[in-house]
Amino acid sequence: MKLTSDELRKKWMDFFVKRGHTPISSASLIPENDPTVLFTTAGMHPLVPYLLGQPHPAGKRLCDTQKCVRTGDIDEVGDASHCTFFEMLGNWSLGDYFKDEMVPWSYEFLTEQLKLDPARLAVTVFEGDADCPRDEQTAKLWEKCGIKKENIFYLGKKHNWWGPAGQTGPCGSDTEMFYDTGKPKCSPECSPACDCGKYVEIWNDVFMQFNKNADGSFSPLKQKNVDTGMGLERVLMNVQGLKSVYETDVFAPIVKKIEQLTGASIADPDKVKAIRVVADHIRTATFIIGDERGVTPSNVDQGYILRRLLRRAIRFGAGLGLKNGDYSKIAETVVDKYKDAYPELLSARDKIVHEIDEEQARFERTLENGMKEFEKLCKFLQSDVIPGKSAFRLYDTYGFPLEMTVELARERGKTVDVEGFEAKFKEHREKSHAGAEQRFKGGLADTGELTARLHTATHLMHRALKEVLNDPSVNQRGSNITPERLRFDFSFGRAMTPEELKAVEDKVNAAIAADVPVVCEEMTVDEAKAQGAVGLFTAKYGEKVKVYTMGEFSKEICGGPHAARTGELGHFKIVKEQSSSAGVRRIKAVLE
Repeated sequence: MKLTSDELRKKWMDFFVKRGHTPISSASLIPENDPTVLFTTAGMHPLVPYLLGQPHPAGKRLCDTQKCVRTGDIDEVGDASHCTFFEMLGNWSLGDYFKDEMVPWSYEFLTEQLKLDPARLAVTVFEGDADCPRDEQTAKLWEKCGIKKENIFYLGKKHNWWGPAGQTGPCGSDTEMFYDTGKPKCSPECSPACDCGKYVEIWNDVFMQFNKNADGSFSPLKQKNVDTGMGLERVLMNVQGLKSVYETDVFAPIVKKIEQLTGASIADPDKVKAIRVVADHIRTATFIIGDERGVTPSNVDQGYILRRLLRRAIRFGAGLGLKNGDYSKIAETVVDKYKDAYPELLSARDKIVHEIDEEQARFERTLENGMKEFEKLCKFLQSDVIPGKSAFRLYDTYGFPLEMTVELARERGKTVDVEGFEAKFKEHREKSHAGAEQRFKGGLADTGELTARLHTATHLMHRALKEVLNDPSVNQRGSNITPERLRFDFSFGRAMTPEELKAVEDKVNAAIAADVPVVCEEMTVDEAKAQGAVGLFTAKYGEKVKVYTMGEFSKEICGGPHAARTGELGHFKIVKEQSSSAGVRRIKAVLE
């Protein structure tokens, strides 16, 4: 069955629309007001407030195709199935249907829509623990559909528990669906939990019944939800019987472009990993830069991940013979492939090309400086072994991968203390993870009073910035809210003056002093535009959104928690204004 990506997206939407679901637009890759993660990592991520019980403008049954980025497995990219960017097909029940409906629908979609052989389907269900009982109900439903008992596996939390997306939030047991590739079992105990390649995951149905709290405990949700996720690229690979996601139609033109530019072939075992890494990383970079809240390469947060992806692509591409300007040509191929499904990429084509070309030039300068540092290191080295600490500095400061340092050292008759490098790398990673855990607190699941007040303050500040700076280009580029403070990124080309910052504070505090009600209305995007609402108009025509109005002070599209009246906010104070990235400023503010 030769199913294309466009056909799969359509089949998915049609199937669930017929079952009472409303299609919703993909949210931005850059999460709004959520400090728990840098990127949208799953379809449920933007829906957390609604999974917690807040009513969604589109109702209780939703479906979509969500843009996602995950970089936890970045070192695995280059194999048959790992990607940093992927599309997740999802459907949700927000306190409506549950297991009795979802399991049979899953079986029907896989066997009737995708025409997969039922005999080759295997499923896993939760084996139970102190937090949640063994899921016999789901196992019986699968058996009733036609799944053989020997193809139903009970697994623990590591495999059959999903969420939360950040440190806290909705979560629950899940049931995962796998396709048997036909490979022999690696052992009598072989199951979908095994990494031998016999079973390939296709789909995941999460039955959300709990909220994970900050102290690690679980409490029941107000409503039971269903959250499902099907990775488009992997499903295409399995349905078409292909050996890798890079053979599917989403990657084929990108791979072909790399082959044309380099003369290399993905069929060459010595070139396959490099071609796949370049194809994946440039596709991801194109989506990050071209997103509605797109970021540019920098040394912090999303901009740092983007820089890392681009520089990793450039390193692998150098071995293929890719030259100046080639990476942006590959990015243009990505835009052409996805422009109908994600038109925002077409609008941002020039920006994507410019940023990728600029980052390549910056990286070449960094590498040049790194080579000078390397030569200096060799000159003053008192032995033939480059210390692990020095190799790590070349990696961390100048972007030298370990393999490159080893190769350069070999050319000069020297070796590298690889174990020392690994130890330093491990230490660095542990510090980064510890820092991230401290930094990524709160999130969309945090609807506390302080968070709601700060969220409301961002709306007032956004309006005040537009008025004070009197520049049509001033627009929100991202925000990050914890119970302690708000952080707001906006497009503007220079540092604000003390007078301008004071004027913004005064306008926000005047709106607070007016003590007007915060009114929420549901309306279509066109109605919101007609009323002069501010926001990213990414929703599809006719799709309903929430618009929050605060007297004459602010009218903005938003889905987050808000105060009931502006008077609840207290006193607004800007504590810092600084550069975030090229053309983007960042304000940190508090309520006293």
